[in-house]
Amino acid sequence: MSFWSVFLIGIALSFDGAAVAAANGARHKNWNFLKVLKIGLFFGCFHFLMVVVGELIGSGFSAFINGVDHWVAFVLLVGLGLKMLWESFGTVKEKQVDIHDLKILLLLSVATSIDALVIGISFAFVKVNFVLAALEIGLIIFFITIFSVYIGKKFGEYWGKKAEIVGGFVLLAIGIKILVTHLL
Repeated sequence: MSFWSVFLIGIALSFDGAAVAAANGARHKNWNFLKVLKIGLFFGCFHFLMVVVGELIGSGFSAFINGVDHWVAFVLLVGLGLKMLWESFGTVKEKQVDIHDLKILLLLSVATSIDALVIGISFAFVKVNFVLAALEIGLIIFFITIFSVYIGKKFGEYWGKKAEIVGGFVLLAIGIKILVTHLL
C-alpha cells in the first residue's frame, strides 16, 4: 500500500475526531494552544495505537485466510466506509460532548479511534509497513484535530457531516482499489 493510500485513509479516519474538535472549538473560542495541543495528542496517539493493535490482531488471523486476504481488506474498508456514510445522515451524540474533563477526552479518543482498529486489522492483509502507516495516520489525526479546533472557532460545526461523507467514499474507493489490484 502506498504512502498516498495510507494518507487518504488517515484523512478519512480523521473526520470523526475533526467533527468533535470543531464542535468544541466552536463552543470554546478562548482555548489556549496547550489545550488544543492536548486534544490533538490524545486523538493522534490513540489512532496510532489502535492501528498497531488492529494489525497485531489481524496478523494472527492472516495465516488462516491468506488466500482471501484481499477480500477481507475489501470487506473491512468498504464496511467501514458504508458505516461512515450511514452515520453521516444521523446525529451522533458524542460530537456534542465537552472535552474539558480528562475522562471525557479519553473516552472520545477511544471512540473516535475505533475505526482505526479495523484499518489496522485490514493492514495485516495488504503489503504495508504497519508501523510507518500507523505513525503516518497518527500524525495526520494530530494535525487535522488541531486544525479542526481552529476551524471550529471560525466556522462552527457546518462542515462535519460533509466531511464524514467524503471520508466514507474515500474508504470505499481504497477498498475497491485493493480488491481490483489483487484480482487483476
